[in-house]
Amino acid sequence: MSAHHIKRLVIMRHAKADWPGGVADHDRPLEERGHRDAPFAGRWLLKHGLAPDFILCSSALRTRQTCTWVCYELGDKAPTPKLEGGLYGASGLRMLSVVNQVPDTVTTLMLISHMPGVQDLAMHLASRDSNHDAYMDAATRYPTSALTILETEKPWAELDGQDARLTKFKVPRAS
Repeated sequence: MSAHHIKRLVIMRHAKADWPGGVADHDRPLEERGHRDAPFAGRWLLKHGLAPDFILCSSALRTRQTCTWVCYELGDKAPTPKLEGGLYGASGLRMLSVVNQVPDTVTTLMLISHMPGVQDLAMHLASRDSNHDAYMDAATRYPTSALTILETEKPWAELDGQDARLTKFKVPRAS
């Protein structure tokens, strides 16, 4: 892949959420560990030169809170996130249809959403030349705050399966 045509997709599962009684799933907040872990994702993205120029975020409270922490750490490099109701409870293929609508002016796209959709999307897009260890990690476990980085030269609208190289899988955590 030629470096100047590469697009990057950063797929993130929201940070650890709480299960308070009487609260609808959509309105579940992050628990204390989630508030500690989420900022590490933003720091990790900055450290690896992966600050997104566009963020799609599920409308659920826990994803919005995760996104707020990531953007806080990205500082002036943080784009204004777009809340996407269609990402809540979405399958990997539904998430892909949202990604397919992103303008090609976006070179690094971040998507913050939920299991099992985030893992399904990553596995659906991962090409045969993906990093083996990163692929196996993403395929076998996808804990809260997990980040998957995929690279492609294709326009967002043309992504349909096994056409992005999975390069990294990381679970940033507060120690």
